[in-house]
Amino acid sequence: MDFVAQIETQASSMRSAALQAGPEAPVPTCPKWTVLDLVRHIAEVHTWAAQAVVTAPEDGRPAWPQAPQDFDDAFSFWDKGHATLLDRLREVPVDRPAWTFHGPQVAGFWSRRQAHETSIHRLDADLATGHELPPLAFDPEFAADGIDEYLHTMVARRFELGYHVTATGRLLVHAADAGRTWQLELTAGEPLVVTAPQDSAFDEDATLAGTADSLYRAFYARPNHAIVTGDESLLAGLPRP
Repeated sequence: MDFVAQIETQASSMRSAALQAGPEAPVPTCPKWTVLDLVRHIAEVHTWAAQAVVTAPEDGRPAWPQAPQDFDDAFSFWDKGHATLLDRLREVPVDRPAWTFHGPQVAGFWSRRQAHETSIHRLDADLATGHELPPLAFDPEFAADGIDEYLHTMVARRFELGYHVTATGRLLVHAADAGRTWQLELTAGEPLVVTAPQDSAFDEDATLAGTADSLYRAFYARPNHAIVTGDESLLAGLPRP
């Protein structure tokens, strides 16, 4: 999967939507944020990730940058950080040691993480224009990977930061168009356990089903058409990224 191409494509769409919406437009999916806040956030994230790609694990977390408050200047800051991120992800070998906040300490971590970071915030920018999101924004393979990354990286990271699962039960997640199923075992106060289905004996308390696109959005609390049957508190019990 070409994650770098996804970053470039999704950032371009996000940029267009942000300019259309304007700096003062509210972002419905990010309470208290305006489009200016959203642009500053992604500008800082891309700039920071570009530095992380070339930071050795032993050197520790790179310093967080600060984007300008002016809308035009924030875009210029984003453009520079975005271009640097793409260049470094294309030039640095994916297996070169690099600082990451979770999982493998290699540069390739950042292409996947930033592809999904940018894609989710692209949805936020689209919503800020006042338009409804299309039923399908992402292809099944990419969306299914986003679900994987959310469950195995982002939830685990949130737990390390002190957040925790707040419900107990078993949730079966099924993305028919991607041919993927995940079994989630939740225990309040404990780490999330994610497994692949082994047989038909999984006794679920709830099922989350839909296209991979809808499930991807559901886990990130964005508008979606996923269907939850059974105990709906299980989805709400997961820590949000």
